[in-house]
Amino acid sequence: MVVDDHPMWRDAVARDLAESGIEVVGTAGDGAQAARIAPAVRPTVAVVDLQLPDLSGVAVTARLLGLDLGLRVLILSASGEHQDVLDAVKAGATGYLVKSAGREELIDAVRRVHNGDAVFTAGLAGLVLGEYRRLAAAPPPADDDDTPRLTERETEVLRLVAKGLTYKQIAARLTLSHRTVQNHVQNTLNKLQLHNRVELVRYAIDKGLDDDER
Repeated sequence: MVVDDHPMWRDAVARDLAESGIEVVGTAGDGAQAARIAPAVRPTVAVVDLQLPDLSGVAVTARLLGLDLGLRVLILSASGEHQDVLDAVKAGATGYLVKSAGREELIDAVRRVHNGDAVFTAGLAGLVLGEYRRLAAAPPPADDDDTPRLTERETEVLRLVAKGLTYKQIAARLTLSHRTVQNHVQNTLNKLQLHNRVELVRYAIDKGLDDDER
């Protein structure tokens, strides 16, 4: 689903995605419309503009994810301001591209976000990781005996996710299929009651799994 208040831009993005073989199940010109039609069309990825006439893209992201449809959000914005990026990620966006991105970059980003990868315009990934490190440096909460236990393989996959590897790279590193890696990540998300790969990276950094000991 493509959410943008500029008809020419919205139509162009939808056309580019459709021509690449990605099914566009709906388009919306504002946040309220997006939230209204999403349950009916059930997109797996929503490409959302940051500046909308009624709600911010950050608010729309939170609202769409709150519908519990299992979708992921890719922000496509003219803004590359650091605070905008961080606000979008904190709201649950899985990716963030600036509108200067090329057609192929957008198509690749949509496919990767669909697969659960965190995708950011060059230069922004380090910003997000740096923010997670800053937050992770805060005093940790008291240990909870009810924290779910991960298997050794799930922990190994989580460690590589925290280091920024894609599912394909993790599969090659561990000699597993792409599907098996996806299953391990999904199982981990379910156990930890997290919603997307971005939250998973934050959790992994909190636990110190992004170090270089492996």
